Formats: sequence, C-alpha cells, structure tokens
Amino acid sequence: MSLRVPPPIQAVVKRREFITLLSATLAGWRALWPAAARGQDRPSPPYFAPAYQPPQTAAAPAGASADASVGQVATVQGSATLIRGSAAAVALQVADAIFKNDTLQTGADSALGVTFDDETTFSLSADTRIVINEFVYQDGGSGNAATFNVAVGTAAFVASLVAKTGDMKITTADAAIGIRGTTGVVEVPAAGGAAAPTVKLYPDADGHVGQIDVFDRQGNRLGALTQGASAFQLRAGPGGRMTAVPYRIPPQEAARDRGVLQRLNASHTLGRRMIEQRRQQRRPNRPQRGPNRQRPNQRPGRQNFRGPPDGRQRGFGQPPGGRNR
Repeated sequence: MSLRVPPPIQAVVKRREFITLLSATLAGWRALWPAAARGQDRPSPPYFAPAYQPPQTAAAPAGASADASVGQVATVQGSATLIRGSAAAVALQVADAIFKNDTLQTGADSALGVTFDDETTFSLSADTRIVINEFVYQDGGSGNAATFNVAVGTAAFVASLVAKTGDMKITTADAAIGIRGTTGVVEVPAAGGAAAPTVKLYPDADGHVGQIDVFDRQGNRLGALTQGASAFQLRAGPGGRMTAVPYRIPPQEAARDRGVLQRLNASHTLGRRMIEQRRQQRRPNRPQRGPNRQRPNQRPGRQNFRGPPDGRQRGFGQPPGGRNR
C-alpha cells in the first residue's frame, strides 16, 4: 500500500496563482472579443430595408382620375414647380400629368416643356409662370378649346389640333391672343418694369407660317401677325386703351429666340411620343383569342380535326389503329 505524499506548500501556491492568472486572462479576452464573434452560432435578427419614399408629386384634383389629365411634362431643366388648387407647390418631373387649372412655374436658369393631348407644346423659359385655364380636346370633336394665361416670363409654343379645329387663346393681363396653328413666343415682363409685353410669330419647323390675332380684353381686334419673325408690342394708347404696335425684333433678341425655339422643338418631339403612348394606354383593349376561345366558324363543343400524323384520314367510328375489320 502506497501513501500519497502531498505536494509541497510552495507548489500548491504556485498552481493556485497560475489558475487565477489564467482565469483573469480569459475573462479579459472575452471582454475584448467582439460580440458578433461570440454569437456566431446565434441567428442574426432579420434585416428590414428602409421603406422607399417616392418623390413628392401633386395629387390629381378631387374627383379626377389620371385619365382626366390634359397633358404631360416632356422636359425639365433646373427646377420647375406646380401648384394645384390650395396645395403647396411641388417639384415637377418628366412624365408628370398636367390638369386643367394647374399653375406651372420655372425657377432661375430653368426651363420646362409640356405637351398637351392635342400635341400642342409649351416651353417655359426661366422665371415664367402660366396657368392652364381651359383645355378641351376630343379627336374629331366640335367643341375643342384651350386657354393659357401667361402671367409673367417667356412662353414659346407650337399650336396643334385645338388651334386647327377649335379655339385656342393665350391671355395676358391686358390682351387675348388668338392662335391659328403656328409657332410663337409671348413675353410678359415682371410688374413694375419699363418693358412692354410682346407677341411674336415664327415659322413652324417645317416652314409653315400660321396666324396670330391680337385682341384687347373687351374683344376688340388690335391686329394680326401673318409673316414669320414679325411681332407686336402691347402698349397703352390714348384713353388707356390697349394697342398692338408693330415691333422690329432686334438681332440680339432674335438670336435668343432661336435658342428658345430650338428648346421648344426638342420638347415638342419628345412630348408627341409621350402623348402617343398616352393615347395607346387610353384605348380600350381589344379582346384577344385565348387558348380555349372558339373560332368564329367553329360549332360549340366540337374540336377541329387534323387527322393522324401519317396524313391518312380516319372515318367516324374507326379505331385509332386503322379501319374496322
């Protein structure tokens, strides 16, 4: 029988010190170890992506659907806003719908192109504000009409089907301008300035020149523009009555107008494509023949017979393998 000799006291003390040091070290490592590394075997909480927040756009007027819109934004350069009813102004983007009574406005160094359902296009230069007071258009309709009010700024336009089949007007504070299917520019200076409003007639992109008739607010005809690059200034005459004074466009202003018309024609080209897509979307879908739809000359409950693969025809009552025997 062997006796267990206890270790020396000094060895016992050293062993306890080692165990204490090792425990402290492990505790320190655990504190410094990243929580993600310590919990790798734990399922990570699910990740929820933040909800998509679409850009703020103007809601359709109360009681109106998207099909009630009268036009669409074709181009935007810089900043342009829309005011609809009593709502706050919102930023306009390409393809935004435009409704009757909308107010459109551009900021500094900005431009906006809008094409309407009849393919009429407006291009607004910087610091311009217009209101769509009226717009009615139906293909082949007799009551087509449109009225646009230019409150301030420079608005170039290409008039299309409403002007050719109905009544299109552009109004300012002092005049009403009748458009007869053509291209033009209306400039209304800011209030308090010395400059007078101007109305200009330019040839269309294909060289056609239309006509612009100018009236005062009482409906009195003041004059007509019938030649390309011709213009009127609207000035107060004797007794405060508005007059249309022939205006010779200075070379520098004519060069600026060429840039305005280039931007107008680019917006018009894009806008016409968008309007054609709108027309296709509004057309009722034609019924398509599905896999189970009967052909017009097929009797109900009867299948078309194509015969066996070898080309031989099989009479009624014959088995699939050939003639009755």
